[in-house]
Amino acid sequence: MDKVFREIQYVKGIGPKRSQTLARLNINTVFDLLWHMPRAYINRENLQGIAEVKTGEQANLKGKILTVEKSRSRNGMHIFKATIEDRTGLIRAVWFNQPYLVRYVKPGQEIYVSGKVKNSYGGLELTVSEYELISTHEDNRKVLPIYALTEGLNQKFMRSIVLNVLNDFLPLYPEIFSDSIREEYGLGDIRSAFKNMHFPDSRKAYAIARRRLALEELFLFQLSLIKKPSISHGYTIHKEKTDLVATINESIPFELTNAQKRVLQELYTDMENPISMNRLIQGDVGSGKTVVAALAMAKCVASGYQSALMAPTEILAKQHFKSLSKFFNQSEVVIACLTGSTGAAEKRMIVEAVAAGNIDILVGTHSLIQEGIHFRNLGLAVIDEQHRFGVKQRATLVNKGFYPDLIVMTATPIPRTLALTVYGDLDLSVIDELPPGRKPIKTYYIKSSHRNRVYDFVQKELEKEAQVYIVCPLVEESEKQDLQAAVTLYEELKNGVFKVFNVGLIHGRLKAEEKDYTMNRLQRGEIDVLVSTTVIEVGVDVPNASIIVIEQAERFGLSQLHQLRGRVGRGNIESHCFLIAEPKTEEAIRRLKAMEKTNDGFVLATEDLVIRGPGDFWGVRQHGLDQLKVANLVKDTKLIELSKRIIDIHGPFENLQYYVDEKFKTNSEIAPN
Repeated sequence: MDKVFREIQYVKGIGPKRSQTLARLNINTVFDLLWHMPRAYINRENLQGIAEVKTGEQANLKGKILTVEKSRSRNGMHIFKATIEDRTGLIRAVWFNQPYLVRYVKPGQEIYVSGKVKNSYGGLELTVSEYELISTHEDNRKVLPIYALTEGLNQKFMRSIVLNVLNDFLPLYPEIFSDSIREEYGLGDIRSAFKNMHFPDSRKAYAIARRRLALEELFLFQLSLIKKPSISHGYTIHKEKTDLVATINESIPFELTNAQKRVLQELYTDMENPISMNRLIQGDVGSGKTVVAALAMAKCVASGYQSALMAPTEILAKQHFKSLSKFFNQSEVVIACLTGSTGAAEKRMIVEAVAAGNIDILVGTHSLIQEGIHFRNLGLAVIDEQHRFGVKQRATLVNKGFYPDLIVMTATPIPRTLALTVYGDLDLSVIDELPPGRKPIKTYYIKSSHRNRVYDFVQKELEKEAQVYIVCPLVEESEKQDLQAAVTLYEELKNGVFKVFNVGLIHGRLKAEEKDYTMNRLQRGEIDVLVSTTVIEVGVDVPNASIIVIEQAERFGLSQLHQLRGRVGRGNIESHCFLIAEPKTEEAIRRLKAMEKTNDGFVLATEDLVIRGPGDFWGVRQHGLDQLKVANLVKDTKLIELSKRIIDIHGPFENLQYYVDEKFKTNSEIAPN
């Protein structure tokens, strides 16, 4: 088995120099190369003549390049075209945003191309999805793999070293499933699976190989998330000594939804258990996660413990501090807020009070996990927007106490099966119901040429005393990207179309006191239009705000667009979201259309996962999501369930830990958004 993890430079045909190039693809060992799966295939069994292709259909062609040309569209996109001929006719092949092709694709060469056919200016045009230049010493296989490459590598070299590894090392690859397990669940053997993923013998062989390798990944993925048994201690059993929970419940000016009540009961049951709670609360924007967390903290304080709530941004931390202060204003609960902008003297006082146990609830940012912050008896840690934090950061907060309970919250909805996979180390609670009276936010995708129509509508609503957010991607103009900066737009709007209204500005580079001043003015209704960057993405709750205009909306992911939209529609006023955009890709158009169709975060999350794939969806290098080379978290839900079943029935598979660690080397951190 050790030879499978040999450094890649020792494989025949590679050496030290090429190994450095392969490292850019995260290929450092034989194991890594085996799992570097083809991103597509050229199927030479299924070739068509150019005269046979039909508009709107996929085509798979072989021909000779007659001419090439490069150009740029009006919006700056690189376009490369080649006229291709075979014995039946001519067709134009088109590549977008690949200007380097001019160095490789030349007249006189033979080429395989695959893609979708359309009519363009009276002739047929093929938008290329895959291509392969034909060499004089061509591989005679019917199906050729197409690999992701980096500068200095080509397909011929990649195929040759993969073949070398398959021949020399595949017999040494460990088979983690016994014969009986493979027979029971209809699994092929691992060596045939690798062979037929890289160089399929047939469609059927490929399907069998893919199922086996996808299951292998998901199985190892589940093993990497198996919870270590918590140590039972009496220290985290929450038994209320006061009537604080009842007092807070009575002071809440609204009825909890059934979903909130259900989740709260799940939390209370866990908190009364001697085993430490590790629970994820998942709920759409505006579903009321904060009040549920507040009532859990009330139980903690009533039981004689301290609580901590950590948020990813200062604005969100301060919003939570204000909300909790309102919840507990009829009690003697002491709440403090600690962020990066807290003054030295105030910080020293808070740190000493927390250590002495004189602060019941401490709210803050990453400041809570700094060295020198010590709790006297931390009983409950709450982490909001947990996808912004790394697993190590989560653990650091928990380690401030002695086996405290843990709640992590996210407003990024994920389908339940996937959530159980991604957050396999946490129990799952879902608040799947919005408070009564919330109206759906009407959402519109608008081209930038129609921006003035949007502003006309906004002016009319402002005259009715509405409040408006206008969101931009950047703070300053960038030479590299043609983005509308918040600072520039603020000046234009303040002195132009909205000059009779109060226009404010907030962005990440403002000092904390400036942000606080602006947000307080907004909440008091003293600002009519707030121009902002994405610092308002989470934590801003202004019930009177009923319109949000998102500039260059194509620059944002679906999850972020949904979060931003959630800044409005928080009261009973009919609310609107305008997505001003000039999308250049099908993916961007899909995102904008999805936002128009639904307000349901779970539906959008599934669509986002389909569009972007798991790694980009979570914006993470966590839990090995970015290292799933075969499995698809949308399409392979049955395999997810099967992997869990195998572990439950045949586990614990403790002898595979080294293998798990090698497969998922980066499952400890999330990259902050």
